[in-house]
Amino acid sequence: MTDTQTKADFGDALLDAILPHVPFDGWTETSFAAAIADTGMEAALARALFPRGAVDLALANHARGDSAMLARIEAADMEAMRFRDRIAAAVRFRIEAAGDRETVRRGVTLFALPQYSGDGARAVWGTVDAIWTALGDRSDDVNWYTKRATLSAVYCSTLLYWLGDDGPDHRATWAFLDRRIDDVMQIETLKARIRDNPALRPLLAAPEWLLGRIRAPAHSPRDDLSGSIRRRPRGN
Repeated sequence: MTDTQTKADFGDALLDAILPHVPFDGWTETSFAAAIADTGMEAALARALFPRGAVDLALANHARGDSAMLARIEAADMEAMRFRDRIAAAVRFRIEAAGDRETVRRGVTLFALPQYSGDGARAVWGTVDAIWTALGDRSDDVNWYTKRATLSAVYCSTLLYWLGDDGPDHRATWAFLDRRIDDVMQIETLKARIRDNPALRPLLAAPEWLLGRIRAPAHSPRDDLSGSIRRRPRGN
């Protein structure tokens, strides 16, 4: 490694090198070895950067897509858009940043394996957290979790639909995304009606008290499901 080259430079070079191999060999040691050979990088350095080889490169590729999505969100003029349209646009930006569909399909297969499912879940959680944060979400209670859990379902279902959409400009995918967003908005409307129903308020008092004590993770970036429950000081 020279003075002018950084770990990020080597990591980007290795990620660029593996992408052409993934559609044929998947995110595997075979692809990882081919990427090392293509870059001429020392195997020890490549393994130091990505200890799990292609698995870590797959996660790096996902992170690259998140960065591209955030750049598009920052550059887009969303002031005049409804908030549900901002969410739909952000999900679309992320899917359009995913790159080659076969590469994505191989990634979906990889993270469906039991030993890597946790990595895949954290990657998706990081994506939707990045979306909500970029769109200005400041919730720090149970809504922090429900927003991200709901958007995770929307993102994953839309991504799977996109993988099978061979239509022009993926118009069917974006129509599918709009329907999923509309479904979520209807659920939120129903929840509001239930909360505003005087007959149901006594039944909701205990659950709302408990949910009101849940707090979002205090660390940053908030990329996991851990949180806290507020406790009363002793003696009160």
